[in-house]
Amino acid sequence: MEYVLINENDNVKVSLSDGHKYAYRDIKKGEPVIKYGFPIGFALRNIKSGEMVHTDNLKTYLSGVKNYAYNPEFKPLKKTSPAVINAFKRKNGNVGIRNEIWIVSTVGCVNGVAKTIAEKTGAFCFTHPYGCSQLGDDLSITRKILSGLIKNPNAGGVLVIGLGCENNGVEEMKKVLGDYDKERIRFLKCQECGDEISEGVKIISELEKITAEDKRVQVPISNLRLGLKCGGSDGLSGITANPLCGKITDRLTSMGGSAVLTEVPEMFGAEMILFRRCVDKSVYEKAVNMINNFKRYFIARGQSISENPSPGNREGGITTLEEKSLGCVQKGGSSPITAVLDYGDTAKEPGLNLLNGPGNDIVAATNLTAAGCQLILFTTGRGTPLGSAVPTVKIATNSALARKKQNWIDFDAESQNEEELFDLLIKTADGQQTKNEKNNFREIAIFKDGVTL
Repeated sequence: MEYVLINENDNVKVSLSDGHKYAYRDIKKGEPVIKYGFPIGFALRNIKSGEMVHTDNLKTYLSGVKNYAYNPEFKPLKKTSPAVINAFKRKNGNVGIRNEIWIVSTVGCVNGVAKTIAEKTGAFCFTHPYGCSQLGDDLSITRKILSGLIKNPNAGGVLVIGLGCENNGVEEMKKVLGDYDKERIRFLKCQECGDEISEGVKIISELEKITAEDKRVQVPISNLRLGLKCGGSDGLSGITANPLCGKITDRLTSMGGSAVLTEVPEMFGAEMILFRRCVDKSVYEKAVNMINNFKRYFIARGQSISENPSPGNREGGITTLEEKSLGCVQKGGSSPITAVLDYGDTAKEPGLNLLNGPGNDIVAATNLTAAGCQLILFTTGRGTPLGSAVPTVKIATNSALARKKQNWIDFDAESQNEEELFDLLIKTADGQQTKNEKNNFREIAIFKDGVTL
């Protein structure tokens, strides 16, 4: 078995064959277990050198809300030679790397209508079960996410379908959208149509004629907003795929682009690494509130903040949330953190943005899309077919997974390097389809935290 010691201060080494941890030296009961140079929990009993360290002998340190102090420790990234992509310019100044026609439901009642129109036209349909029987912030969240999806620049045209009597009616959605391109974003109220299917098909046909005139033009890569996501992580996620994404993050932000890191519960235990990279105290305070408010969300519902690693994570070698988080945040590289966004906000600042939201794969990927990301790098050690509304590049942590699931995986982080991943990023932005696009695996999901009437 081949092992790697990630940091010289670690007292565990990682098997490159299965991702599990083994004691690098004897570890006494109660002593911190160190990986990535940081504690990932403490030993429940004495652990002998060479012994596997996992759920039977390692426990998390994580508990409740904490107090922090701002101690900035970061260096601005060196500017690198700018790259270019070929994309579609939009009237509002954004660029899209796709020029698709989307159908978005305002309410779950019209999902069947939306799907039927999509089948007849070839447009891409994004449905959900919400939009009615919601109150207050819960309804506002649905509107914000749908608004972000509708205005994502990868959509060259959008048909928004409503019923007519729902809380989240078409007129309310227009208010949330604010200023929008009325030529390319159209609305349909089903209760006001004699035949909503034929009317929808007609609108899609009109949008197709408009988008057919669009051409890709060369633009700086600084126009790109890159979403960062991991799902089905294993013990190699923090060794191969996530650090590789971190290099891409640093490279893109050094060219003036934006990267967006979400999955707040998977920052617990690694938050101090992020706090030190906040560019000023205002950004730092927003980051602290984001972390502590999400912890309060767990606590208010009687849940432990450390109850995160999934059965698949544990089978792949991840034991505690600290361990998962320390691997997860490496997708953000060493980039200074320039902004902290609330759930449903749009990313506007160049640099690394932190985005409030859960780690659930579909919810997080939708959150990134609604934030304006045109492309998502998605690392996985266990494998997943999931795709979002935008191109979702699946990056395997190990070659065995890449070989086994060639129909899911776009890139092998164990055998391929930074230059190859950056080249794939450019090619994808220029139009090369990802596996999720080829398979037509495109889903959305909205975070719900409220009363259903």
